[in-house]
Amino acid sequence: MMGNDPAVIDEMLRAAKTIAVVGMSDKKWRASYNIGRYLAANGYRVIPVNPALSEVLGLACYPDLDAAQAAAREEAGADIDLVDVFRASEFVPAIVDDVIRLGIPYLWLQDDVINEEAVTRARAAGVKCVENDCIFREHAKRADLHARQ
Repeated sequence: MMGNDPAVIDEMLRAAKTIAVVGMSDKKWRASYNIGRYLAANGYRVIPVNPALSEVLGLACYPDLDAAQAAAREEAGADIDLVDVFRASEFVPAIVDDVIRLGIPYLWLQDDVINEEAVTRARAAGVKCVENDCIFREHAKRADLHARQ
């Protein structure tokens, strides 16, 4: 597995404004819930994506990235910048298909989410990727990004 480039991580955390959290849960003990809440508290526009839910953290939840992207455009006139994935690795290829088709520039696969083939395909399409790392942990290391508005 290729290591994640710290410069790419830095760029992603600084450039992204709207983050789709794929697999976000409404269960308060789940990492996806807490990380989504953390990102929202630190100035990112969070769009939950989970077909089983209609709302998380008081935010409308969308069944897929197509619906999330349409909502992002309609509500703020801005596309999703980053997709943060909390799904099992076998679901990553279909998510990568959506990210490429929708022209989303950044893909973040959380801890233990690994799919080399899909990440290679995403990178070949120009998507900058982080694999098997925690966006909360990386953001927390950068004090200058905390509670940005």
